[in-house]
Amino acid sequence: MSYPDDRKYTDTHEWVIFDPEEATIGITDYAAHQLGELVYLELPDVGDRIEAGSECGVVESVKAANDVIAPISGEVTEINIAAVEEPKKVNDDPHGSGWLIKIKPDKPEQMRDLNNAAAYEELLGEE
Repeated sequence: MSYPDDRKYTDTHEWVIFDPEEATIGITDYAAHQLGELVYLELPDVGDRIEAGSECGVVESVKAANDVIAPISGEVTEINIAAVEEPKKVNDDPHGSGWLIKIKPDKPEQMRDLNNAAAYEELLGEE
């Protein structure tokens, strides 16, 4: 799997893509495959605040449950209802239609502290 260059990645296997007004957050293909088939998503509510480095959701599979860690801080503006209703969407397309939440970032400069695609792929090679 190659990872899209248009986003940044965390060491805990989340991704974030930023446009001037909004950031979209999801889990990586690596995380989705490590977890196996997802059966449940717990996401924050619209209007909730999330903080970089803190839990902002839970993904549960037939194998395990894992926290989703916020890559950047901001206010939740949208959750992916389709993925909540059918968590397998995250497995099928984790970098596309399987996104988890959208936020209005407080500090877009936090993106600088995250991995680009090449650095993330290097991290995966070390695991």
